[in-house]
Amino acid sequence: MHESVAESSLVSKIHHASTKQQNGVHESQHEKVVSVTGDGIIQSPDFPNTYPRNTVIVWRLVAVTESSRIQLTFDPRFGLEDAENSICKYDYVEVEEPVGGIVLGRWCGSEMVPGPQVSKGNQILIRFVSDEYFPSDPGFCIHYSLLQQRQSEPEAPAVMPAWMQGVDALSEAVAGFSTMEEVMKYLEPDRWQVDMEDLYKPTWQVVGKSFFHQKKSRGVVDLNLLREEVRLYSCTPRNFSVSLREELKRTDAIFWPSCLLVKRCGGNCACCSHNCYDCQCSPTKVAKKYHEVLMLKHRAGGRGLQKTLTDVPLEHHEECSCVCKNDSD
Repeated sequence: MHESVAESSLVSKIHHASTKQQNGVHESQHEKVVSVTGDGIIQSPDFPNTYPRNTVIVWRLVAVTESSRIQLTFDPRFGLEDAENSICKYDYVEVEEPVGGIVLGRWCGSEMVPGPQVSKGNQILIRFVSDEYFPSDPGFCIHYSLLQQRQSEPEAPAVMPAWMQGVDALSEAVAGFSTMEEVMKYLEPDRWQVDMEDLYKPTWQVVGKSFFHQKKSRGVVDLNLLREEVRLYSCTPRNFSVSLREELKRTDAIFWPSCLLVKRCGGNCACCSHNCYDCQCSPTKVAKKYHEVLMLKHRAGGRGLQKTLTDVPLEHHEECSCVCKNDSD
């Protein structure tokens, strides 16, 4: 409803606009190409004051050499129009990889300052969009700098320490591990064993003028078990009773038993990826099984019931998984 017409026409016009060069910045009608030779800043118009309405600006940052990578760091002063239903629809800034068009992140509001971003190649795009309603302040300011890759390893991607990742990216990465040990190795690969020991060391707490010793024990809470319970009961094959007439779409017959138990996927998918807006518990492995039942059918001419034992095929879900089904699907 708030989407800008200028944004939708950006891609089609961006390569045809006339360009000019000034102080290392090539400007076109919709895109500014910045030659990155050192440190610099990209900021919303009028930062740190209220940015203008109905604005679309794209900066293409290009490092001087193919082996260079570009790091982006957001100024703590950050504020754009708030999200709607946790989605940045109206005013936002986003960072994109030019190759493949992969969006590394889109941000708005003022509650959280985006974390550092590092390009996978020697280019990176920054896009700022504002609509005609509710401009905010102070906008945003992004500091960019060069990360030099060693010439002997030109293909190696820039590795970002786990602590430098944004909250969303770090949360999603941690959620993918099965054990506490894997989590600690990911967060601190050089000292994970020390951190594991620190987690379970006894702690002292103060209550008024008295002291008591509270000992943490591995036997009190097993975090690995807690995670396993969530995995087992969130989205799994479970027993459902189905009506044979409805399941087989047979309105001409009567079955006994009229209902049978089958395995079907069930459970919620609350722990899907944060960028998935429609997550469903879906089957990933399906088997057809045959069940012997009594089938009754009226004989032609109304001469009683025909009774036969017959095998009916029913679909069973053997494996389930939370699957993202966005509108684009």
